[in-house]
Amino acid sequence: MNTLMLILSAICWGVPVMAQSNDVSLVPFERQVIQDKATEPPFTGIFEAFQGKGTYVCRRCNAPLYRSEHKFHSGCGWPSFDDEIPGAVARKPDPDGMRVEIVCARCGAHLGHVFVGEGLTPKNTRHCVNSVSMAFVPDRPKISSASSLTDQPGQAEDVSDAVRSGPAAEAFSQAAMPLERAVFAGGCFWGVEHLLRQVPGVVETRVGYTGGRKPYPTYEEVCTHTTGHAEAVEVLFDPAVVSFEALARVFFEIHDPTQLNRQGPDIGDQYRSAVFYTTPAQKEIAENLIRELRDKGFEVVTAVEPAGVFWPAEPYHQRYYERKGTRPYCHSRVKRF
Repeated sequence: MNTLMLILSAICWGVPVMAQSNDVSLVPFERQVIQDKATEPPFTGIFEAFQGKGTYVCRRCNAPLYRSEHKFHSGCGWPSFDDEIPGAVARKPDPDGMRVEIVCARCGAHLGHVFVGEGLTPKNTRHCVNSVSMAFVPDRPKISSASSLTDQPGQAEDVSDAVRSGPAAEAFSQAAMPLERAVFAGGCFWGVEHLLRQVPGVVETRVGYTGGRKPYPTYEEVCTHTTGHAEAVEVLFDPAVVSFEALARVFFEIHDPTQLNRQGPDIGDQYRSAVFYTTPAQKEIAENLIRELRDKGFEVVTAVEPAGVFWPAEPYHQRYYERKGTRPYCHSRVKRF
C-alpha cells in the first residue's frame, strides 16, 4: 500500500460506534455502519473496485445516490465518487469535529465522509463511501426487456416514466431492482466460485475469508485453523435474472452439505459449509432449503449465520480455475432437490 493510500485510509477510517439499533431489515454488521456510523475496514467492500455501469442506491431505502460515472479509483480502500445525484446526499459535521459526514438525504443512513481539496479529480471532491451502505442498480434495457447485464447494453429507465400497474409495471420493477449480495462457504473456495460463476445472473464474485476473528487474514493464517474463518465466495447477482433461492439451490448441489468441517479431501473448519445471509429473507430461504433437504434424508450440517466483514483473499486465489484452464477437483453438481 503506497503512502497516499495509507494517508487516505487513516483519514477515512474512524473509530466504530457499536451502539445497539433495531432495524431488522439489516444484518448486524450493516446496522453498525448504516445506523451506528461505524466504518467497514478498507479494501474489503464489494464495490471498492467494482466497475459496473448504473446507479448506486441507499442500502436501507433504495434512494438513488451516485451514478457510476461519478466513481473513480482513489486508492483509499473505499468506493470514491467526485459527485452525487442532485439532492441525494446530505452533509453534516462529524462528531469528531474534523470531518464532514455524508448521509442519505431521504432516510439519514450513514454513508461515509466527504473530502475536498485533494486534487484527485477535476471536481476536487471525494465522497468516501462504505460499500455496505449501498446497493447497485445496473443500467438495464428498457422495460420491455429485463435481462442480464451480460445480454446487451441498455439504459436505466426513468422512474418518473414508469407505469403504475400491469405487466409494464412489473417489468419496470425488475429494471429498478438492485443487485443482491450473497455469501456461501462450501469447501475450497476455488471450486465453489468456479461453479457459481456459471449461473446466469451472477454478475461478480470474489473469494475470501469470513466468519472468524482475525482482521485481514492471510491464506496461510486461515490454514492454521486458528482464525475461525471459512473459505467463502461473495456473489453479486441480478435478482431480475436469478433469485437467491435458485442460487442457494445450486450451492447445496455443488458441495456436500452433510460433511462437517471438510469437503472431500480438504479437512478443517475453514472448509465448513455455511450460508452467510445478507437479508432476513435470505436467512429464511436458506433455513427452508435445509429443512427440505433434511426431509429428504440428508443430514445437513450447513450453518446459517449473518454476514459480517468479508476479507478478500489474495489475488492468485481469484477465479483460480478460470485462469488455470482446469476444473474443480472436489466440486461438481449433484441433484438433491
